[in-house]
Amino acid sequence: MDVQDKVVLITGASMGIGTAVARLFSAEGARVVLAGRSVDRLARLADELRAAGGQALVLPGDLRQEAQARQLVQAALEGFGRVDVLINNAGQAASGTVAAFRMDDFRQILDLNVIAPVAAIQAVVPGMRAAGGGVIVNVSSMVTKMTLPGLAAYAATKAALNMLSATARVELAGDNIRVLTVFPRLTATDFGANSLGDPAQRARQRSATPPGVVVDSAEHVARRILLAVRDEIAEQYME
Repeated sequence: MDVQDKVVLITGASMGIGTAVARLFSAEGARVVLAGRSVDRLARLADELRAAGGQALVLPGDLRQEAQARQLVQAALEGFGRVDVLINNAGQAASGTVAAFRMDDFRQILDLNVIAPVAAIQAVVPGMRAAGGGVIVNVSSMVTKMTLPGLAAYAATKAALNMLSATARVELAGDNIRVLTVFPRLTATDFGANSLGDPAQRARQRSATPPGVVVDSAEHVARRILLAVRDEIAEQYME
C-alpha cells in the first residue's frame, strides 16, 4: 500500500518506535492519528509534524478499555473520514522468572499487549470492510523466537499476538484486509525502563547486552514497518 494521503492510526505513539513511525509515515505523506496515554508528548509530536507540513490528530486514551478503543477509532473516522492502516504498537514489558513474577503485572501486560490490539482490530475492521480493505500491523518481538530467562511473561503476550495475527490474516483476507506482523529486535528506546516486575531483574537486563546482539534504532524499526506496509509483507523481520 502506498501511504501517501492514507490515514494511519498508531498506538503507543508518544515514545520510542511509535514516535519514529509517526514521523516517518507523516514524512511520506500519510495523515497520522496519534494514540496513547501521554497527552503532553502526543501534543508536542503533533505540533512537530504539523510544523513540517504534515497532518496529525491527537487522540489520548487507554486501549485496554474496549469502549475507549471504539471511541478512539470513531474519533479518527470523524477527524479524517477513514482509517486505512492500524499499527498496533503500544506495549509494555515485565521482568521476572516464571516461578516468581507478580500475577498482577502479568495481567496488566496481557491487557495492553494482547487485549488492546484485539480491541483496536475489532474497532477498525467494520470501517475497513466498508472501504474495501486496509492494513493492520501488529508489532511483536523477536523474544518470541528465543528463550530468555526473566522475560517469559512478555514473550508469552507477544507469542499470543503472533497467533492472533496469523489467524486474523486468514479470516480477513476475503475482505482485502491484510494483517502483518513485525518482529523488532532489541531497540534503543526507553521501553525497558518502563517495564514492570522485579527492579533488580530490570536493571540487569538494561545494563547487559549479550555479545552479538544487534541493537536497532527506533528509526530503523519504523523503516521496516513502512516497508511491511508498502509491500504487504505478512511477517517482517529486521535486517
